[in-house]
Parts: sequence; C-alpha cells; structure tokens
Amino acid sequence: MQFLCACYYDADAFAKLQPEDFKKLGEICAPHDARLKASGKVSLIGSLALPNAFRTLRAKKNGAVTDEPGPYEQTKEPFGAFFIVEAENMDEAVRIARLHPGTHLGDMMAGGIEIRPIESLERCARGTT
Repeated sequence: MQFLCACYYDADAFAKLQPEDFKKLGEICAPHDARLKASGKVSLIGSLALPNAFRTLRAKKNGAVTDEPGPYEQTKEPFGAFFIVEAENMDEAVRIARLHPGTHLGDMMAGGIEIRPIESLERCARGTT
C-alpha cells in the first residue's frame, strides 16, 4: 500500500531563519534523510518552491478556468515537501514518516507531516502531453 506524506512548515518561523540556521538545518536533516532513504520504503521524495512561486487553476461554472498566482489556499503552515512510502498499513507508514527530518525540527520550524493513503497511482510516460 502506498501513502503520500505531505510535509508542512511554519512560514513565520521559516521567514526568520538566518544563513547560519540553514547550515544547521542541513546538519540536522542529513542523518534523518539518510535513515529515511535507507528504510527502503520510500519511492519518491520532493521539495517544493516557496508559495510565492505557485500558481493555482480553479474550475468555474460553464467550463471556465481561472489561473491565479499563489497557492490554492493561504495558510500559516504551507505544504513544502512530500514523499511516498510503501507500507503494509498506516501504522507502518507512520513509523517510516517519523524518520523524515520534518519530525525533528520542532525547535526551529515547527510544522508536521500529514500521511494519506493513496487509493490509485498512475505513472505516466515522460514527454507526452
């Protein structure tokens, strides 16, 4: 069974980080990232740009679609990264997700990880539209 793990962070705390804080974050995250990858249960990891780089398409009536700058919804804790876990059940997915650096940064960035079962996943060929 697959699970999407969505990582959230406190935008206010992130905005206050100094260059030396990013170095410290890297030092804190490296061993946790290594443990997560070494679990053999993670098939995909991604990090997202800051919300000001996002665009949102919204479906309107009569087939119209709007294209708006920014995230779908402004939140104090934006979605900043994700990974996909292969696990037997939710309990195993939670144990694996706890290895992610995001669960070890409470003193610096707060945030958390939301774990959702994936009901279907389709891999699409690259280069097609």
